Amino acid sequence: MKIEWEQRVAAQAFAPFDLVASCCQAAEGVTQPLAVHVILTDDEDIRTVNAQFRGIDRSTDVLSFPTVNYPSGKTARSCEKRLRAEYDPELGGCMIGDILISYEHAQAQAAEYGHSVRRELCYLFAHGLFHLMGYDHMEPEEQKEMRSMEEKALHMAGISREETTSPVSDEELLQLAQFALKNSYSPYSHYPVGAALLSLSGRVYLGCNIENASFGLTNCAERTALFKAVSEGEHEFTTIAIASAGSMPYPCGACRQALNEFAPNLRVLVIDGEGHVDKTTLPALLPHGFGPKDVLG
Repeated sequence: MKIEWEQRVAAQAFAPFDLVASCCQAAEGVTQPLAVHVILTDDEDIRTVNAQFRGIDRSTDVLSFPTVNYPSGKTARSCEKRLRAEYDPELGGCMIGDILISYEHAQAQAAEYGHSVRRELCYLFAHGLFHLMGYDHMEPEEQKEMRSMEEKALHMAGISREETTSPVSDEELLQLAQFALKNSYSPYSHYPVGAALLSLSGRVYLGCNIENASFGLTNCAERTALFKAVSEGEHEFTTIAIASAGSMPYPCGACRQALNEFAPNLRVLVIDGEGHVDKTTLPALLPHGFGPKDVLG
């Protein structure tokens, strides 16, 4: 998802909006490229916008202004034609609207709820995105569905509350791998690859292949995701999804060995540029694998 970013206030907390956006889009099941305009601002600015557009003379935490008019009961996943009508060639995506977030409100609510400002910013962004994709919370059932989608996306990004658990499906993991390949740096092979590695804790780590003019220093998408996860303290994994824009991207020997170090029974999902999917396991790809048990006993 393309994010047009506008920051009107100084902010100290870092929020991984790109990752949250990808997870929200994957949770919704939209494959078309999307774009959104996000403004991080203060209470006074949001109060002015509220008064101008909603007739409410007070500040709020987040405001969303969708560009897509969804039919009653429908969300973005079932409105491809309406999304396509908002395609902006300069952005390379379908513009779904604007989100304003009050940094002051995020700070206050983080303190009230006992979690980080980073977590609050991610939640408010996800909340705004799902509004732009057709969700609402005026009725109890609508609110329940929207909250479920928000927490699912945040869980996929590793930012959900501890008491919530939402398993990531194979389809969602494959979509995240496809999102990851868009960041591939592959000017030599012209073979972009993305990977999404699911940890036992439920967090998803994304990686892409990163090539180098000294070819031996090139890093595969699978190892990028793995090294990122291990560097953040994860050592147990259940599934990896790997996507390419070309042929089936089965992991190379080096990646199989690296994954075997931490997840000898890993499930492996691969998807090619035409959408064909294969599901296998690391033991099938690396029979009689050599790992820690063979060294440590």
